[in-house]
Amino acid sequence: MALRAGTLTSRALTEAVLSRIAVRNPKLHAFTHLASDALEQADRADAMLASGQDVGLFCGIPVAVKDLIDCAGQPATSGSRVLAGRVADADADAVARLRAQGAVLIGKLATYEFAMVGPDLALADPPARNPWNTDHITGGSSSGSAAAVAGGMIRMAIGTDTGGSIRAPAAYCGCVGLKPSYGRVSRDGAFPLSPSLDHVGPLAATVAEAALALDAMTEAMEEWRPAASLLSRGLAGLRVGFARDWFADDPQASPALVAAMDAAAAQLSLLGASIELVTLPSYGVFEAAGSVILHAEALEQHRVLMRGHAAQYGSPVLQSLAFGAAIDAKDLARARVAQGRLATAMAQAMDGVDLLIAPTTLTPALPFAAFDGETAVWTPMRTIPFNVTGQPALSLPVGFDDGLPLGMQIIGRVGDEDLICAAGHAFEQGTDHSTLQPLV
Repeated sequence: MALRAGTLTSRALTEAVLSRIAVRNPKLHAFTHLASDALEQADRADAMLASGQDVGLFCGIPVAVKDLIDCAGQPATSGSRVLAGRVADADADAVARLRAQGAVLIGKLATYEFAMVGPDLALADPPARNPWNTDHITGGSSSGSAAAVAGGMIRMAIGTDTGGSIRAPAAYCGCVGLKPSYGRVSRDGAFPLSPSLDHVGPLAATVAEAALALDAMTEAMEEWRPAASLLSRGLAGLRVGFARDWFADDPQASPALVAAMDAAAAQLSLLGASIELVTLPSYGVFEAAGSVILHAEALEQHRVLMRGHAAQYGSPVLQSLAFGAAIDAKDLARARVAQGRLATAMAQAMDGVDLLIAPTTLTPALPFAAFDGETAVWTPMRTIPFNVTGQPALSLPVGFDDGLPLGMQIIGRVGDEDLICAAGHAFEQGTDHSTLQPLV
């Protein structure tokens, strides 16, 4: 609004963002690169606005991009020594859509190597750190995206999500992460991990900003309802299925998480929703099928690259790819059959409700110290089912555990981004979770 009213310029805004990055990024390691032409981009946006060429809501707004997604003229290494020195010669489709609206593509953000596993403390670039406690991880491969938003350096960033890598970092860092329906946002120009599970989407400071960003990035917008179109709807009349049996009795779930989810369900009810307990298909089955598909497809993406560069891969990524080598064609075929059955079972479980709520992760972010050893550390999440089914899922803050954020997912049917964002916005407005900021 201020940009369009002429009371603020994109140059001033971009300068302020760069100043804040200069102070905070040395602590958080969210940004791996800053665009040398950021102020020139801002000047062009100011010129467009001054001449009445308001090309979109993101005109003049600084946006940052996960270093798995190409941004013309900026490094595109996917967080790996394998691609060291690579610079993108063209924008990924999602980036191009934002650039066409006048967004200022201010820089690239840290990612786990090739979006697989991490944090890998042995890589040249230090991993992003949690703004609430820098001794803790940010979680998931969109690590820098979450740290940049939660750390107050940027309002919106682009990430990717194959098993939860938008939503888990959002939950761990206390910001909003929106994984759209499968295929809503083009993946062209994003280095693939598992093409049948990969999603591109926004991380943002608020639900409204995430919804607007998703609409700006959406491919073939006429085929999808705008995610931001129902933000003022409220919760009245919505039937919300509470997937409490997915986590409440799990020994890995922190007591604070269980209490926060129960409180969230109560708050949604007070805001006008009707809450019904629902039983969802076994999370373990989703995880097993999704893991087989993910690892098998990841190996296919890296077979050629590994032939000449295996020594440059980090050890955790090589271990993950080795798991893919143990999967044969029959295993993959069975996993794909299970994927179809699970999608049908999830649809049946949602019969009678409009939306689902479930935790994003079962614990707050783990400390970096947990990742010092040779053994892989598993962080318990509840995210991969909606990569398997392709449903949209929104993670937003729901509380704290010993000073670290917790997240709740709101899940809809394919194409229901408008409803999940409406519910998330109403919950956000009815609580103070999103107003709490870390002292960075």
